[in-house]
Amino acid sequence: MLADVGLLGYPNAGKSTFIRSVSSAKPKVADYPFTTLNPNLGMVRVDYDNSFVIADIPGIIEGASDGMGLGLEFLKHLSRTSILLHIVDLFDPTEVDEITLSINALVSELKKFEESLYEKERWLIFNKIDLLEEPQLKIDEILSDLDWNGPVFSISAETSVGTEKLKNELMRRLNELNLSENN
Repeated sequence: MLADVGLLGYPNAGKSTFIRSVSSAKPKVADYPFTTLNPNLGMVRVDYDNSFVIADIPGIIEGASDGMGLGLEFLKHLSRTSILLHIVDLFDPTEVDEITLSINALVSELKKFEESLYEKERWLIFNKIDLLEEPQLKIDEILSDLDWNGPVFSISAETSVGTEKLKNELMRRLNELNLSENN
């Protein structure tokens, strides 16, 4: 295993900001695509006895499963995690249907690369909620367009809103997975 949790998303979705807000890792954060060029690992401490490792993977682009950019290498990193957090930039100015298409495009890349990566547990994380007046309306619209039945969280990685709840739920789920694996 590379890490317990892997971050999946397009460039500038807020993956590096998220790992900075929940761990001691300090990856470069900038307002341009492909700031992250190499995976970054961070230890997330939930409490005295509970922690997990999270991997910030450089942004995946459409065509990654066919070798576009360094996509194959990054997809291999994601396959070495237990849970994927699919970080979505909710402040993206494109229309809701475009955001839905981009979510589905990344899921398609997972499936084209490896069926087991596609079937890996994946949570949708809507980031940058602090930048919208009514983020839940946009989230509800996106979810109604998706065929989604997994966990959904709304956060602001920049201001840490919602990140504590997400960390706790991740720890709970990782503990469940460890228990079932050991039985």
